[in-house]
Amino acid sequence: MRTIVSIAASAVLGATALTSASWAASEADCQDMWKKADANADGVLSDREAVRYVALMRIGNRPVAAEGRITRAEFMDACKADIYQPRKTDAGAPLKGANSFTEGQARDRAIAHGGVDNVSDLKKDDNGIWRGKATQDGKSVEIAVDYKGNVVTSQQ
Repeated sequence: MRTIVSIAASAVLGATALTSASWAASEADCQDMWKKADANADGVLSDREAVRYVALMRIGNRPVAAEGRITRAEFMDACKADIYQPRKTDAGAPLKGANSFTEGQARDRAIAHGGVDNVSDLKKDDNGIWRGKATQDGKSVEIAVDYKGNVVTSQQ
C-alpha cells in the first residue's frame, strides 16, 4: 500500500514539474529580453537598465549579487523562472483589502509594472491601497498598488 501511495505521489509531483516547466520562458525568449534590457550591450544591467528588473527580482525573492546590478547569468536564471513574466491586472483593480505590503514592497511592484519611474509620495489609504505619484512616458501619473499587487496608473 505504501508503495502505491509513494508511486502515486511521485507521479503527481512529476506531472506538476512537467506542467511548471512548460510555463517557463524559452532560452530564445530570454535571449531576446536580455538584448532589449542591456541597451548599452555591456553585458550587465546597471543604473536605469536594472531598475525594473531588480524590483521584479526582489518581488520574486531572487537574490541579486550586487544591488542595482544584474549579470547576464542572474538575468537568464530569473527569466527562465518566469520572474519577468508580465502579470495581468485583476478586473476592478485597485481592490480594497488588508494590505500587508511595506512602502518599499509597494514601490517595487509599481516599478516592476513597467514604464513607471520616479515613484513618490506613497501612502496607504483607508481601503488598504498604496497611492502615490510616478512618471510614465514622461508624464505625471497617479499610481495605486492594492493588496494583491495589482498596479493601476491614471493621468493626473
